[in-house]
Amino acid sequence: MAYSSNESGRQNVYVTRFPQPAGKWLVSTSGGAFPVWRRDSRELFYRAPDGTLMAVPVAPGEDFAPGAPIRLFQPRAALIGLGFGTFYDVAPDGRFLINEFVERTAPPANVVVNWRAATASER
Repeated sequence: MAYSSNESGRQNVYVTRFPQPAGKWLVSTSGGAFPVWRRDSRELFYRAPDGTLMAVPVAPGEDFAPGAPIRLFQPRAALIGLGFGTFYDVAPDGRFLINEFVERTAPPANVVVNWRAATASER
């Protein structure tokens, strides 16, 4: 099971066994949060403090053996944690699905004041 905790004074990603917690491994080396497993459990993704998505390869087997974190990409929008859960997921084919805030602006509105007087003077 992957989780994030600030028990060290900095938000980091850890892994422990489940359902009976045994052992604890630090996965993020420079802080991190919002861990998500790849479907086959051979890679763990998380968000670094600067918003970059990171990947940690995990070797199969009885002993948990994480590799070194790898920088993947910086999403266009800042990824913000919104309470519980995550704002991204990894599809079975390896694509990332990311919730991003899209700023929408309304078209400009024209307000005409005293339009009856204006139309009366045009007659």
